[in-house]
Amino acid sequence: MALALGTLQSVVEPAIPLLQRELGVSPAEGALVGNAVLVAGAVVAPVAGKLGDRYGGKRVLVGLMAVVAAGGLLAGLAPNLPVLLLGQVMQGVMVGALPLSFILVRKHLPAGESQAAIGLVVALFTGGGMVGTSIAGPVAEELSWHWMFALPTIVIIATTLAVTRLMPHDPPIKSDDRIDWPGVALLSGTLLVFMIGLVRVTSAGLSPLAAGVIAVVVAALATGWVVVERRAASPMVDLRMLAKPAVWHSCVLTFVITISSGMVIFLLPQLFAVSADGYGFGVSTTDIGLYLLPGAIVGAASDSAGGFAARRYGPRAVVIVSAVVTTATMIALASAHTAEWQLVLAKVLTAFAAGVGTTALLAGTATAVEAGDTGIATSLLVVTRVIGVAVGAQVGGAILDAAADPATGLPTESAFVTGFAVAGLVGALSLLVVRITKKGAQA
Repeated sequence: MALALGTLQSVVEPAIPLLQRELGVSPAEGALVGNAVLVAGAVVAPVAGKLGDRYGGKRVLVGLMAVVAAGGLLAGLAPNLPVLLLGQVMQGVMVGALPLSFILVRKHLPAGESQAAIGLVVALFTGGGMVGTSIAGPVAEELSWHWMFALPTIVIIATTLAVTRLMPHDPPIKSDDRIDWPGVALLSGTLLVFMIGLVRVTSAGLSPLAAGVIAVVVAALATGWVVVERRAASPMVDLRMLAKPAVWHSCVLTFVITISSGMVIFLLPQLFAVSADGYGFGVSTTDIGLYLLPGAIVGAASDSAGGFAARRYGPRAVVIVSAVVTTATMIALASAHTAEWQLVLAKVLTAFAAGVGTTALLAGTATAVEAGDTGIATSLLVVTRVIGVAVGAQVGGAILDAAADPATGLPTESAFVTGFAVAGLVGALSLLVVRITKKGAQA
């Protein structure tokens, strides 16, 4: 199941340029395809464990997988962008299936075996991501892009049936904690209005008044979410934890790092796909996946490296190195992007930098708070990480749309230069945040 989930989640990244061509949509609209999964995951993950406790882990896991399967089938049959986005949103609940899997493993296996099993689940999910990156192109080109979603979904349906039949039932745990549905709705609304508004502003040429209205709506929804979370007896994200310097420092840094990472994740496949008649490479979806694969492998390895580096050198030192590597790589790429190896190397370096940086922050925060607050603090960082990547990808799409050639509607080379430069500047912002938060901690 974990292997199929990882595959389904990752098939989109190398195929976004192809999906834009097939569906006739702009880069900013294409970014929504990948971001729909992230947004759904950001709001489902914090409540998945509570649902499992209340109704039973197996029951909720099977229910979530049924939604994922339905979303995969819907995406596989989608005739247009809105239907594909709906399918992606439904698939996004797969993020909540992973923590539920960990809970069930711990319930049904002894301590020593459960640790090995959790490691296996994570490894399979990561491996599925690499499989998805590799097969997206061949499947889309030999069959059609619809099968990129359909094939992993068939495997998910089969494994869900196996789980239903073979996994022991676990009884629900009585709890007075309520599910924070208002918080879920407000966070979802904030993210969706922001991303769709960014698409409309950059691609539809909205008037300043209309853009201002969108900004006001986003601000109102975000404010409402904060108010609800602060007053909720059992919030989806305990914002009171942000009062702890170790947590809010890490959240700000994680958000900045992942915005830069999200921009890179989106921009590189777009540049690979631009026609070789101009400044691009005209690379097929299959080759895009192969070019992105080294970065995916290094990104997966960086998680363990980040935890080790944080223990040895401290999270701040790791974040500084991460920011320097990202900034230097993006500035170099803005100046030199005429060969495929330059883009492949940039992907590897930025994936490693983002992975070690965010993992170091996660590890540092987990040890800086009280043992009973570890789950709350780390879940807050995970949500921040997901939102940052989504915002970064959407900003990257907006930059390409804003600087598109009026005659062809395609991004100009200067748009990519701007995008890489902005990603580098955002990465450099981490250094400023580290300095400010260090002074605050000393004061």
